Amino acid sequence: MLRRVQLLMTLILTIGLIAFLSYYWSVYMVGWLSIVIILVVMSVFVIILLENRNPERTLVWALVMMALPVVGVFVYFTFGQNYRRKRMFRLKAMLDEESYIKYRTQFKAGVHQSVFQEGRYGKVVTLIDSISRLPISYNTHTRILTNGQEKFPILLEEIRQAQHHIHLEYYIVRDDQLALQLQEALIEKAKQGIEVRFLYDAVGCFSTDKHYFKKMQAAGVEVRAFLPVVLPFISSKSNYRNHRKIVVIDGTVAFTGGINIGDEYIGRDQHFGFWRDTHLLVRGEAVSELQLIFLQDWYYMTGERLFTPFYMEPLEYVEEATGGVQIIASGPDEPYEAMKSLYFGLITEARESVYIASPYLIPDEDLMTALKTAAMAGIDVRILLPSFPDHKIVFYASRSYFDDLLQAGVKIYEYNKGFMHSKVIVVDDAIATIGTANMDLRSFHLNFEVNAFLYGTNSVHELTRDFYEDFSHSTQVDADMFHRRPLRRRLIESISRLFSPLL
Repeated sequence: MLRRVQLLMTLILTIGLIAFLSYYWSVYMVGWLSIVIILVVMSVFVIILLENRNPERTLVWALVMMALPVVGVFVYFTFGQNYRRKRMFRLKAMLDEESYIKYRTQFKAGVHQSVFQEGRYGKVVTLIDSISRLPISYNTHTRILTNGQEKFPILLEEIRQAQHHIHLEYYIVRDDQLALQLQEALIEKAKQGIEVRFLYDAVGCFSTDKHYFKKMQAAGVEVRAFLPVVLPFISSKSNYRNHRKIVVIDGTVAFTGGINIGDEYIGRDQHFGFWRDTHLLVRGEAVSELQLIFLQDWYYMTGERLFTPFYMEPLEYVEEATGGVQIIASGPDEPYEAMKSLYFGLITEARESVYIASPYLIPDEDLMTALKTAAMAGIDVRILLPSFPDHKIVFYASRSYFDDLLQAGVKIYEYNKGFMHSKVIVVDDAIATIGTANMDLRSFHLNFEVNAFLYGTNSVHELTRDFYEDFSHSTQVDADMFHRRPLRRRLIESISRLFSPLL
């Protein structure tokens, strides 16, 4: 019913837009210029309709075109056109598919079907297996790192012990005290003859002093920017960012999760205070899967093929290994919304509990339905969010979803000890995912992300315990009190939500 209303609204807006433009330009503009502009704006709107977008996103673009007809055309061709995305990433999709096939046939040819596909969660495991294109790794040990203070001493020590190569991929790299420690460690290894490759996101690091990277390059570190842009706010490439955080050392140990490189991630920022985040340390077979994703991105940016046994051969690690680990990469080069589909599958397969931690909550209609249906079915659905914003528009847009979720029985917690930045889901204390993808439309549609899915590992139980610890430092949102919030706050939330498809 809601989709029909949205489609009806889109049709009404289309007719209204045509009438509005005709009147506006007949009053304020004359001559051929007005005719040309009207035709351009109408053509763009037809393109938007023909792309068969999600109705909510189509509706937002219709409003933008109506409110700012000329500016709206520029904004759309800069940030909104799906055609540019398909053309931009067609080559990457082909190269990635080629490397996936090579990996499965050459390096993981003997992997048997997952034993988890025959169990209680067989459907969701099969879904993950079909979307991932990477097999489950059994001989893998994982360790949960719950903040930057825990992650970085281990990471720096592993870097110091590197013997062959160090590969790093990050969304944000500051040029502050922590980043300088990392820089020093990498330069030292490069001088020792160790191969060091560093891939950073051009927009995420736009404010970082470029001398930070140039100093490493001068010392022998190979540094590249992912999708470099000159001006990030007027380039179509700026909308598609590499949000992944991956470190692979010697092909034996890897890191991934939500923690970037910067002082705020170790609690040195006075505004954020304690930074609660989650990262994963991986040893064993699954390291080669994170290696593959890094090498795909590196090849896309440099043209350097490194898909060789030296980098890709999976190493067995049976000590303390329990359960299975599977790595999933998603991005705008995929023909489907991989991460959203996986999150949807996890929620709908839950039988007892669904615990979600995310700094942002911008679900689409499908995920809202899944969350509400699970809660109304008696499943313990809990969502853990920050109690204060790092980005105000997204923060208020997230809160606009609270009423519907609370009425359905979803429990929402706001973290009080510091800033909550984890990206974790645990289902029934049996399956979990941890990585870089937020519960928002940007992670589902626009960003390059990477998550690890854990089956029956000790780390799953540890993540469940971490949730209960975090709940003890949080305030549960009261449905009645929240519903009585001031009208001004409601308006701010609703306006912010209106533009959530563009955030």
